[in-house]
Amino acid sequence: MLGHPEGILIYEVRCIVESHGWTEPAAERFHNLILGRSGAYRRRLNGRTTFSDATSVLMTRPGDEMSVSHPLGCGDSYTCVQVDPTVLAGRPDGARWLETAGWEGTSDASLDLAHRMLIAEFRRGLDHFEMTERLHRFLDGVLSRTGARDEPGTDLARAVSRRPATQVAHRRLADRAREVLTAGDYSLSLDEVAREVGASPHHLSRVFHRVTGSSLTAYRNRLRVRAVLDTLAESDERPLRTVAAEHGFADQAHLTRVVRDHVGHPPAHLRRLLTQTRRP
Repeated sequence: MLGHPEGILIYEVRCIVESHGWTEPAAERFHNLILGRSGAYRRRLNGRTTFSDATSVLMTRPGDEMSVSHPLGCGDSYTCVQVDPTVLAGRPDGARWLETAGWEGTSDASLDLAHRMLIAEFRRGLDHFEMTERLHRFLDGVLSRTGARDEPGTDLARAVSRRPATQVAHRRLADRAREVLTAGDYSLSLDEVAREVGASPHHLSRVFHRVTGSSLTAYRNRLRVRAVLDTLAESDERPLRTVAAEHGFADQAHLTRVVRDHVGHPPAHLRRLLTQTRRP
């Protein structure tokens, strides 16, 4: 547990997998905002199966039924922000979260960095007043973003709305590609990913962009940058050239360029921001 100001509970989870099969469906008891940090798993929410990874964001409501499986084994981690209905009721858009379905989507680079910096600050230690304010500001930032954009796959639904079987097949293909990229070491070529999922590179690239709104290259880099941020948050101070090699970058300069392009800061600065040293 990271903090528990009035009306909000924030905690971290790292999954230890004993079985790769599906867990028993369980009803959600709270409004939960779940933000991916690392790894991947499959989830079945209210009968709909999707692939969840380090880019995923999910808002569940009491009564939602969910089960999960871990085809890639251990290692996935996420942050959960449990929100009391009174907190949501105080928001101008409260009715959306209290009376309608939850939401699922993805975090962009700025939201992911804000998420990780929030965790680093909580680990360092915050007083109750600052903890409460930071959580409310973060929650506001996340929920205000979701109303301004379509759920991933909206364009796909419009394009193949009269062919539901095609829509399902396209979502499965995109999820399978996400699984292959997540399980790999970031060195797979597009042709290799396409062979793994049984599609041509052209078809895979077109379908993936239509389903997710992102190119395969951009998605791979998003995963790589998130993995780098996980490494930088550790306190082992391994050289950046080693970090670059471990995550499939050509060299340290390539690592620095990609990370800066995604989150606006070079790796050395991010290491200082994310280091888990507690305040005295």
